[in-house]
Amino acid sequence: MEESATRQVKTYSGGMRRRLDLAASLVVRAEVYFLDEPTTGLDPASRAQVHQLIRAIVAGGATVLLTTQYLEEADQLAARLAVINHGRVTAEGTPDELKASPRSRPGSTAGSGDRGQHQRKQRQHG
Repeated sequence: MEESATRQVKTYSGGMRRRLDLAASLVVRAEVYFLDEPTTGLDPASRAQVHQLIRAIVAGGATVLLTTQYLEEADQLAARLAVINHGRVTAEGTPDELKASPRSRPGSTAGSGDRGQHQRKQRQHG
């Protein structure tokens, strides 16, 4: 990002703006961070960097509340998950608990057949 410091933000790509937004969120050390889909629009390498950053924040003792629609991201990063559908929590637990639940099977209310309608909200504990 350093090489782009002299350019106007409006000239940045979507991914660059996403990284700038994330960087601005993390300038101040906090006990709790709220990150709303921080990897949306990022290329795979940048997405992996954000994942490393989130893990480092949690390892430092902070809590990260993260929304994502990427199920594999929730599985990899979250200590606990809540599935929210139309503003209501329809399932919550650890990734392993949710995967073992009958609800996670195809054809169920919160199963893989309707994943696109769900917003994953994940929580990490330090």
